[in-house]
Amino acid sequence: MIRKSTFNDLEQIMDIIRATIEEMGSYGNNQWDTNYPVAKDFIKDIENNDLYTYDLDGQVAGFVCINNEEPIEYKDVNWSSPEKFMVIHRMAINPNYRNQGIGSHLIKFTEELAQNSQINYLKTDTYSINLKMNSLFKKLDFNHIGNIKFLDREHDFYCYEKILG
Repeated sequence: MIRKSTFNDLEQIMDIIRATIEEMGSYGNNQWDTNYPVAKDFIKDIENNDLYTYDLDGQVAGFVCINNEEPIEYKDVNWSSPEKFMVIHRMAINPNYRNQGIGSHLIKFTEELAQNSQINYLKTDTYSINLKMNSLFKKLDFNHIGNIKFLDREHDFYCYEKILG
């Protein structure tokens, strides 16, 4: 079940972040580190009702932040549409629940949430060497629309968009 995240989820979310940072580091991906994302990012997401948890029997199997706040770096991207949008941020899956389609479920949930809010346009980004997220966005019919520099990282971030039904 996907539900709004609560402060009770924070410890499990941070455990997932630590495991994800370690895994990313094992294949040279420094997209996330000890400076980002941190607990205060998720506290703000929870306070703003922007964080959603994929809950499996009381365990945080994954989460995603969804809002209409786009990073300033997006201004240089040639987006396809000027219409109202939602942005997918900070998504991760608990390593104990990988390869069960949870990432796809969270993205599909985002699409439904947007459409229920009369929004038919999604934006997101991920590090160019984050093969798993790039693959997921392509699998779910997001279009690579451009590249940006972000967080002082060595490689580009790929920007994706999807126009919904």
